[in-house]
Amino acid sequence: MPDAKQTRKDSAATPDLFRDGLAVLGNLFAASQTYASGISHYTTGFYFPFLLATQYFQRVEALRLLEKPPAESLTAYLGLLENNIELMARSLKGSADVMATFARNEADSLAAAMQQVFFEGNPAKLARFTSRQAELLDLVVNVYPKAIAAIAPEYGFHFERGEHVLTDETDRFYLYRIVPSLPTVETRADAKPILIIPPYVLGANILGFLPGEHRSYAHCFANQGFPTYIRILKPIDANPALQTMDGDDDARDARRFCEKIMKAHGKQVTLNGYCQGGFNALCNLLCGELDGLVDAFITCVSPMDGTRSKGLARFLARLPQRFNDLAYGTKTLPNGNQVADGQLMGWVYKLKSIEQEIPAAAFYRDLLMFARQSGGNRQINKTAAALNYWLQNERYDLPLEVTRISFASYKTPITADGTLPVRLFGRQLNLKRLKEKQIPWLICYGLQDDLVEKETALAPLDFIDAEVAPFPKGHVAIATSWSSPHSACALHTRFGDGDYRGPVRYHMDLDAELDKARQQVIAASKPLPAASMPSAAPAAPKTAKKAPQTRKPSPQTGSTAGRKPTQPAAGKKKKAEQTAKAAPAMKAKPKARRAKPAGPSSRRQPK
Repeated sequence: MPDAKQTRKDSAATPDLFRDGLAVLGNLFAASQTYASGISHYTTGFYFPFLLATQYFQRVEALRLLEKPPAESLTAYLGLLENNIELMARSLKGSADVMATFARNEADSLAAAMQQVFFEGNPAKLARFTSRQAELLDLVVNVYPKAIAAIAPEYGFHFERGEHVLTDETDRFYLYRIVPSLPTVETRADAKPILIIPPYVLGANILGFLPGEHRSYAHCFANQGFPTYIRILKPIDANPALQTMDGDDDARDARRFCEKIMKAHGKQVTLNGYCQGGFNALCNLLCGELDGLVDAFITCVSPMDGTRSKGLARFLARLPQRFNDLAYGTKTLPNGNQVADGQLMGWVYKLKSIEQEIPAAAFYRDLLMFARQSGGNRQINKTAAALNYWLQNERYDLPLEVTRISFASYKTPITADGTLPVRLFGRQLNLKRLKEKQIPWLICYGLQDDLVEKETALAPLDFIDAEVAPFPKGHVAIATSWSSPHSACALHTRFGDGDYRGPVRYHMDLDAELDKARQQVIAASKPLPAASMPSAAPAAPKTAKKAPQTRKPSPQTGSTAGRKPTQPAAGKKKKAEQTAKAAPAMKAKPKARRAKPAGPSSRRQPK
């Protein structure tokens, strides 16, 4: 009997081993197919801008090779080769590091599965391990992209829905007033207004990240009741005025919008620039076009002196001077106007951080994101989906002359006396002008920002005083992580060991100071009470002169009550009877006359 039981167990175990073995093979096949699809997809997204760059490079070099001496061209190409080899080495190292991190994360499970196979002859754990890998790959390659696409209705402002108020427009920009996302909040028309200037390349929607999740930089101001305005670029492909725009046009449009806002709310504007928009806003302030319209300034992760950048400036400096030219990133539109290619500009940022942005590194980083989630139910975070949607879709072409302004700030440092390397309206732009105009400035930066480093954002402190607010995390954390009102560094609070003020808190305090000053002016303009005024005694005769205005009898009433009768004797008895009948009414009459001067209605009552 024991032998029969053992035989039945062995016969039952055989199908399990066979099933697990087939499962391992099926999982490996599915995983390899999905892996190949995923790597090709990530590679395509990275190398498409590379093909654009190659096209622009060939177009420019076809002319320059004929114009430049052969020795100069050889030197430039050797320098470019050296730069490319350095980029390749960094990309290989970055890919290997992330792949090694993923392997370490999965090593224990794989070792346990192989141990069971070799020592027990049982592939059950290996079947579960390979099934997990296939699920992870399917999640990254198939499910995650669908979640990214599905976040589109929740991400950004969606001005096409008509929820926000179109206040004004020029040939180049729209001016919208952001409506609060909280239904219980109403915009206070008498509050201090703020105008937000978004970056050109990265777009404005990152500042309206996920309003439904209460993660939106612009809504942080609007939900406090402040009139919150944002300047939005018109579609550059359809607006020639935007294609040919320069820094002077930017300043003129900013002045027009500030005038409109100030007229609507009766207070000067707080100007707030994010990233590249902060540098453009600074130029607009320093040129004098916004004098009398702006009385406070806020910048967030804005590159003020790009030459101090450890990443992007170093990348540009390594390029041979011949190729460090905007001509290699210029797109010619069908109408003949030239603009800076936004996709290529975004790709340059990826090259700067190629260790993290090379396709293999990005692919394994996303695998790690899901692999580290505990439990079988892996969640796709809305924040991660929206960030990836922004990275994949929010890249815009920008005017060539505006690009030159930013490009100059990364090639030429601020001078020793605080003068910027650009001009507007032919005027020098010096940082010390803000001090002369007594415009307070809050500079917000990211402690782990590798795009606009601390040194780049805080460069103005070498020339003028400004308040600073260091935020944890990277370049867009202020607009994403910390825009949540419940976060540790919420924008409307003070935070950190330095009791730093977030940009919304800073604006709230400015508004409170204005209200306090207004109340003081109102209190000072009120007349003092009569008892405390030295001239109170002579005012008594004036009050006596006003007495005739409230005298009790009117002419008609006086003729009835106070005049002696002149009627014939035969009518005296009749008159006496009329007087007796009117006595009750006459008894109540004096009280009514004391409360109100006699008028036409009171003259009718005695009758």
